[in-house]
Amino acid sequence: MSTAHDPLLDLLQLLDLEQIERDIFRGTSRSALVPRVFGGQVAAQALVAAGRTVPADRTAHSLHSYFLRAGDPGAPIVYSVDRIRDGRSFTTRRVVAVQHGQPIFHLSASFQTYEEGLEHQADMPAAPDPETLPTAAEMLPRHAHRFSDPGVVDRLIEARAAVDLRYVDVPPFGTVGEPREPRSQVWFRTNGKLADDPLLHVCMATYVSDMTLLDSVLLAHGRGGWAVGDVVGASLDHAMWFHRPFRADEWLLYDQESPSASGGRGLGQARIYTQDGRLAITVIQEGVVRVPRGH
Repeated sequence: MSTAHDPLLDLLQLLDLEQIERDIFRGTSRSALVPRVFGGQVAAQALVAAGRTVPADRTAHSLHSYFLRAGDPGAPIVYSVDRIRDGRSFTTRRVVAVQHGQPIFHLSASFQTYEEGLEHQADMPAAPDPETLPTAAEMLPRHAHRFSDPGVVDRLIEARAAVDLRYVDVPPFGTVGEPREPRSQVWFRTNGKLADDPLLHVCMATYVSDMTLLDSVLLAHGRGGWAVGDVVGASLDHAMWFHRPFRADEWLLYDQESPSASGGRGLGQARIYTQDGRLAITVIQEGVVRVPRGH
């Protein structure tokens, strides 16, 4: 008897790396919307590799990474972990992702044992209840006429099927030619429950964090994005700080903005809040954002 396809299970299997030697892991890729590996996938897999060499009582509190080369979705990725430091409170790991004999991604991550300390945070901004917002399957077909390839809608829905991601406002491809304030909000959570492993939730949030962060750059200039064809781009670097515990299978508000674009690059920065208002994560990313000739 055939079983129903489970996109979340597929994603979890993608993040479940094969260990081929001490501190060496191998991962595969899923079909991408563009002919390269999705950056969020590589970052999440690299964090999985790092986390598997760290004691269970130490949780990730930050990562810093660079995207070096476009990944080949048809080839495995080998993740080599370097045990930089094991201190009394902090553990540091460096991970290099390699394909075809060349590094495609570099990540440094730090893990910490739990401790009490000073507490303050930025207030959560106003945002509507996520349950009142349209799902991707409801929203994307409304903008199909904007895309140069009519198959983009179905591929976008399929690529995000493991994650329920809902835009608070109209996304960049919905207001092409109309510059807006460089701010964007989305709510997201996985489409299904996850195990209680804190590393899994951190890695899942890392995966999703690369999906929409540069939207605010596009909004400032009335650009629709790669699917519309009025910009080309790729992630250059990505940094995250994990402040407080959270679950990626419960609603998280991704509040994003772009303070700058120049030199063919755009900067996005964001805060991720739990639905009850706790600041869980800070994210910063710079990416290539170029305008093709004729646009």
